[in-house]
Amino acid sequence: MVNICVQQGVECQTLREIIVKIGILTEEQKYQWNKDGYLVLKGVLSEEDIQKLTTVVDQIDEELRKQLRSEGPQDGSDVKLYAGLNELNIIEHSDIFVELMDHPATFPVVLELLGPFVQLSMSQAMIRPPNPDNKGLAHALHPDGGQAMQRIRVDSNSLPLQIKIQYFLTPLTTPEHGNFTIVPGSHHRPFPAAQLGNAENPHNAEAVQLCVEAGDAVVFPHALWHGASSNRSDYARKTLIYCYNHHCFRAYDYKEPSPKLLERCTPRQRRLLGDIGEWQPGSYFYSPADQEEVMTGLAENKT
Repeated sequence: MVNICVQQGVECQTLREIIVKIGILTEEQKYQWNKDGYLVLKGVLSEEDIQKLTTVVDQIDEELRKQLRSEGPQDGSDVKLYAGLNELNIIEHSDIFVELMDHPATFPVVLELLGPFVQLSMSQAMIRPPNPDNKGLAHALHPDGGQAMQRIRVDSNSLPLQIKIQYFLTPLTTPEHGNFTIVPGSHHRPFPAAQLGNAENPHNAEAVQLCVEAGDAVVFPHALWHGASSNRSDYARKTLIYCYNHHCFRAYDYKEPSPKLLERCTPRQRRLLGDIGEWQPGSYFYSPADQEEVMTGLAENKT
């Protein structure tokens, strides 16, 4: 972080100073975010990160398969019909997922885009197995946020309502590998809800399949139309998705974190999970006095 400041001629010592004085994103990235509605962050996960995360994701996947085999029909048809892992609230599974909550390569981007009054709303692991016979999009284009938020769009001068970061654990360097698929600039337009899930959706022609390396991540707001291409490769696509929004929202995949999870978290991670003190009217609208300090502190928040 300090190197960024030196290169731009600004003396900064903390993440808070960097974000306030110069920001993490380049002018080119800010332009792309406003115009196209997404950013690709290259190489945010190391090879060691990828291996460790993949190992845990595979373990969760195998546990689910074992459960299907033990509880399903004896012919194994449930496993055969298994469409791939879609596990929510993964931070309860392992510390390695907790660490990704405020990863030093991506969390500063969250703070710059959303500001410090944020929470982690969702953590998800997804596996899309090969399916060479599938035609069209494996997951139809859609915005996020349910019936209400699908009709809400904010202009470029506003903070986003919500952003997601999708981390890629497998390389998707060519199309039709289950690629994350987006319509650039669609976050500025009403979504044609009547065509949701329609394979003949005319907007599919505008869709772009993002080609990325393992370890890359993509950041996008709730209003961007997105989906997934078919996976016609010979290996499964594995990704993680972390969702952040303002802490006046309800979390998506948990009501409240477990005490065991909170015990394993740093002060900032606890704050991201809604640990803001004893509830009182307005708690989730008016943040604790140290919110900015807690959110923008890196070393001082590690215990």
